[in-house]
Order: sequence, then C-alpha cells, then structure tokens
Amino acid sequence: MTESDEEEERLYDVLVVGGGNAALCAAIAACRGGASVLVLEAAPKFYRGGNTRHTRNMRCAHDTATDTLTGPYTEDEFWTDLHQVTGGQTDEDLARHMIAESKEMLGWIAEQGVRFQPSLGGTLSLGRTNSFFLGGGRAMLNALYRTGEKLGVEVRYESELVGIDIRDGMFLAARVKRGDRTTKIRAKTFVAAAGGFEANIEWLKQYWGDTADNFLIRGTPYNRGTVLKMLLDAGAHPVGDPTQCHAVAIDARAPKFDGGIITRLDCVVFGIVVNKHAQRFYDEGEDFWPKRYAVWGRLVAAQPDQIAYILFDKNASTLFMPSLFPAIEAPTIGELAAKLGLDAAALEKTVRDFNASVRPGTFDPTMLDDCRTHALEPPKSHWARALETPPYFAYPVRPGITFTYLGTKVDRNARILMQDGKPSSNMFAAGEIMAGNVLGKGYAAGIGMTIGSVFGRIAGREAAKRANN
Repeated sequence: MTESDEEEERLYDVLVVGGGNAALCAAIAACRGGASVLVLEAAPKFYRGGNTRHTRNMRCAHDTATDTLTGPYTEDEFWTDLHQVTGGQTDEDLARHMIAESKEMLGWIAEQGVRFQPSLGGTLSLGRTNSFFLGGGRAMLNALYRTGEKLGVEVRYESELVGIDIRDGMFLAARVKRGDRTTKIRAKTFVAAAGGFEANIEWLKQYWGDTADNFLIRGTPYNRGTVLKMLLDAGAHPVGDPTQCHAVAIDARAPKFDGGIITRLDCVVFGIVVNKHAQRFYDEGEDFWPKRYAVWGRLVAAQPDQIAYILFDKNASTLFMPSLFPAIEAPTIGELAAKLGLDAAALEKTVRDFNASVRPGTFDPTMLDDCRTHALEPPKSHWARALETPPYFAYPVRPGITFTYLGTKVDRNARILMQDGKPSSNMFAAGEIMAGNVLGKGYAAGIGMTIGSVFGRIAGREAAKRANN
C-alpha cells in the first residue's frame, strides 16, 4: 500500500484546517478530549500561524490583578467596551458567551506552555485589560505547537485544502494538495480555522473596487479565504459585512504582505493626521487608542489615493513605540511638506489653524484629558497640543488590513450553521473565519486572539465529543 493509499484509508477523529492560534487551541482541546487530530497548514513551516505570528496580546475578563495585569477587568466592562467599538453590531448572546469563557483562558493558555509578561511601555496602555505574551505571538504559537505535538497532534505543512465533500450539512472528506499530489483525507469532524480573505486582493476588490489595490496586508499572504468560500458555496450561513475588517493605519513604506505589528503606528493621538491635500479629516483624540486605533484603516481608505500623514513635533516624539521605519523629519512645517510632497502653504495653514484652536489643559495620555480644540472642524477632543516645538516629524500611512469579518455563522458550541438555520452535525469554526459573529464592525486591541482562543477551545472540545460519540 502506498503512502497516498494509507492517507486515504485512515479516518481521523478531528481534521483542523489552519495553523494559527484558533487552530492550535482547537487541536489541543480535541486531543485532550481523547481524539486523534490532524492539522493542515497551507503555509510552509517558517510562515505557519497566520496572523498569530504578529500578535502581542489577548484581552480576557478577569476579576483581580495578577503578576502581569494591573487590575480587574470584569465581564460587564469587557461587554461595554465590545458594544461600544462595534456600535452594537454584534451577536450579544455569542459575545457574552465568549467573554464569560475568556475568564478561563489565561489559565488554560498558560497550561499549554504559553508565558506572559507585563504590558510593554509605549504600546496601547493595556496593562489592566490585556495579557502580553512573553516573546510575542511567535513564542506563543511555538508553545502551542510544542504542546500539541507532545500530545500527539499530527501537523502537515504546505497542505492546501482544494475541496470539501459535504452532504446535507455533514462533512465527509477533504481533498488536500501537497506538492504535486492531491489526496483525500477523511475525518469524523471538521474544524475550520483558516482565517479570512484579506490576502485575496481580487476578492477585496469585489467590495472595495480599485481602492483595494492600495491596501497593505499586515499578515500572511496565505489567508486567501479559500476554505471560507468552499464552506459558503456548500451552504454554510454567512455572517458579517464583507467590507468590514480589522484595518489600521500602518506605515506606507511597509511591504505589501506580512509587515506585521512593527509597521503599526500608535502616534495618531499625539499629533494630527492630514490627507494628500494637507487637510485634517477626523478627530485624532476621540477616545482611548485601544478602542479607536482600528478605525483609522477605513478612514485612510476613504481618502484620495488611500494615503495620509501623521504629523507631530518634538514634544510627542518619545510618547509611543515607533515604526520599523524612521519618521520623516524637518526643522519647519514648510520643509516637512516638501519632503512629503504636500502643498506647503496648505499644510502650514492646517497646522496654524489647529494650533490657534487648542485650548489650555492638563495633558495626560493615561486618561481622557481636558486638552481639546475649540471651534475647529473636525475637532480634536483630547490630547490636543499645539505643534510648535521643532523639529517636526511625519509618518506616511496607508490602510493595513489584518483580517476580514465576512465569515460563517456559528452557535455557542462553535458549530457552523447552515443556510436553513440548522447547525452542522460535525463542522465547527473558530477564529477569524467566524469573527464576524462577534465583530460586526470596529475592533478593540486583543479581541481577535480572544475569539480565536475561546472558540478554538470550544470547537476542539465539541468536535472530540462528537467524534467519540
């Protein structure tokens, strides 16, 4: 019997497609539930893990301070924050279920070998709400892989799902391409954890038009939405607006794909943002940065040529974690405009008008302070200080897409719901491929990892139960 024949003969309990946080949480939970588990990752081993490779932290509810968290973050406060950033566009039952389950996740994740550290200075002021991974996302991911493999999880890299056999909402088998060979893999249950379609520019253009050509993809080039499309074509119930996504303003000099978190810019609240016409277009100090940083990708996407510039002066230059790329610097606003290719007179007027509108206050980046503008449109509601101390700096920014919100609808047990409203008997989903259930729009730092961890663990646990029965 050939290796291909053996693959087609074997029946796994759980087949997990994807290689990031959600997939590994599912695989580990399923394996701990007594199931045989195969994980298929389309990427090579070095690039395994999707967007998890670039993350730093996760947001979980907790009742007390810990060695790495400065205070409690209750379920009610988590829900209030989520409701605020989504504008109420969330499945409340699923969201509250996720938040309740998140209270166990920090302990469970630690049991899988993941270590935490206090929050980093100059990031997003998340010391109370978010737990930071010691060594970042890749260290967290490596710990999950080590644990999974010790438990007996089988992992295959460069294994692309090219077909799914589904009958009456029930998974039967998958067709997988590995190198030049395509084989059929059978399993009692199926967990989809393969991310969204943010790396599929042609798919993005169906909803965004040619604007999508100027998008930069913060994470893996392998998240093309192949598995999502197969599931939707097979009758899975879609959820989410295809134009909604986790999109932030990132350094315009970043690569098209895989620039990661080091290209994100957290200095918006400390300066002003202008478009190619040197005009401001939104309130830079609307709210705390962890709750508003993800609106800036869509805001920049709506500007001419999808380009904008963050301006600040010497006073703000040490208040945030810088980009991988150095800021553009000049001794005057006019000279800075020349370096940016902006109209000098227009930029000087924008800065002059902004400076004149700033009202005295007590600057405090840790709270919603009283430094604001008066009679300026758009206003700057907090942290407004005149740009008057040279040298002056700027970062060019473009929309950086992390993941898309169109996905598969699920229930509390992470079962994929079909278009008739009934749950699949053996198909589950976790992570970005179902994030639209919780995130109708908007984002708050660390929620993507919460969704992946919580629903990954649920999916793996429930898939193991289904396989065992």
